[in-house]
Amino acid sequence: MGEVPLRVLLVDDHEVVRSGIAAMLKATEDIVVAGEAGTVRDAVEEADRTRPDVVVMDVRLAGGSGIEATREIKSRRPQTQVLMLTSFADDEALFASIMAGASGYVLKQVKSGELVRAIRAVGQGESLLDPAVTKSVLDRLRKGKHLMMDEKLARLSPQEERILQLVADGKTNGEIGQELNLAEKTVKNYVSSILSKLEVARRAEAAAYLARHTATPGA
Repeated sequence: MGEVPLRVLLVDDHEVVRSGIAAMLKATEDIVVAGEAGTVRDAVEEADRTRPDVVVMDVRLAGGSGIEATREIKSRRPQTQVLMLTSFADDEALFASIMAGASGYVLKQVKSGELVRAIRAVGQGESLLDPAVTKSVLDRLRKGKHLMMDEKLARLSPQEERILQLVADGKTNGEIGQELNLAEKTVKNYVSSILSKLEVARRAEAAAYLARHTATPGA
């Protein structure tokens, strides 16, 4: 570690959790708490204001998710490292965290000393993703899954993903039905479900949403 202490931003919607972590970090000489936040918006604003080296980010926040906040913070300040903190070992959240740019993922049950070591490791640019925990995620990446698994796209079934891709290609319900051997009315029902899950009103909005959250494997 250098002489300059690591600046850490604590993001959790429970003040008692933030206070506990802050008290623990104050006992270290090489880490300082630069700020705290409890919502997605506050997290992004505090990251802009405090310019932390590491953000300790709860996956679930008031007014959104830590994954959204991570994506926004990393887009504004790529050099900031993010350590996700969660109560549950959730494959979908882990996948989305990796795709959003998080460098580490630890459970809240972690011992205080291990959390401090995790913050230091991430602050030094190391990746802290347990191979045992990430195996299923890596398997999915190897199979070439191309959707950025943000929370709304993760709601779609495999068939809905296929239909959304065809909608984005500009195909009509009739053309999609012919390609997938489905009745046009069935396709229409699928499209309605997709719009509902993505929380958009029109096909064009759904196509635009897919385009914003799609990445080519290996790109």
